[in-house]
Amino acid sequence: MKKRKEGKYIRYSAFLLSALLLSTDIYPYTSSCMPGVQQEQAAENQWKGKKVAFLGDSITDKIHVGTAKNYWQYLEEMLGLKPFVYGINGHQWTGVLEQAEKLNAEMGNEVDAILIFAGTNDYNAGVPLGEWYSVGEQEVEVSGPKKETRKKRTLQMDENTFRGRINKVMSYLKTNFPTKQIVLLTPIHRGYARFSDDNIQPDESYPNQIGLFVDEYVDVIKEAANVWALPVVDLNSVSGLFPVSDSHTCYFHKEDTDRLHPNADGHYRMAKALMYQLLAFPADFE
Repeated sequence: MKKRKEGKYIRYSAFLLSALLLSTDIYPYTSSCMPGVQQEQAAENQWKGKKVAFLGDSITDKIHVGTAKNYWQYLEEMLGLKPFVYGINGHQWTGVLEQAEKLNAEMGNEVDAILIFAGTNDYNAGVPLGEWYSVGEQEVEVSGPKKETRKKRTLQMDENTFRGRINKVMSYLKTNFPTKQIVLLTPIHRGYARFSDDNIQPDESYPNQIGLFVDEYVDVIKEAANVWALPVVDLNSVSGLFPVSDSHTCYFHKEDTDRLHPNADGHYRMAKALMYQLLAFPADFE
């Protein structure tokens, strides 16, 4: 009897495995960095069929800056989500606010989730980091009941600072999309770029014009997770992309003049790392 049951379980397991393989479309992905990699098509997951808005800069822009295919297109294939792209080349977090307003005007409550991938242009422009809060004193009711004067912190909305810009965007999104999933992505590492004689950007070994390294802007995005109660995916870390190393130039647009923008291989690597992170988060809260 025991052997008969074991045989039954083995056949059942084999059936489930066969069903999974048949439900997953696999096709060759040609990569100069990783030849022979196989890309998996979307199996059932919480993101499949969800309408996801992508806000950000050139790496998100659907004009495909430095690449034939963007990370959100790979995510469409990997997770089965439906991308709605609002990212604009060159935008800083002030531009992300404009994108959020456009998203609200065009889609309103129809979107399920919002991903924001921005900050590297704020670093390059030398935007001061600023503070999350301003602190003053205010009278407040406490147990008794009685009144006491205590310190009170208020979110700082100064659009001339990096934290203030993030606060303005998140305040808008939390007000207009209170039931939606919102995920922040940190900027990836920065390599050297020369787009013209008037637009030369050193790699991340050097600080910007106000003496801040890009890591400090990455850390601010991470801080926003607790300030605004939302998940952050640290693509700076989990993507593994490291353009300051010559061994990683195969992931970027041009070895000599553009190690800022990932090529299709770089976008694929970002998407694969991002896919596994997103599988840990709800796609909506319905």
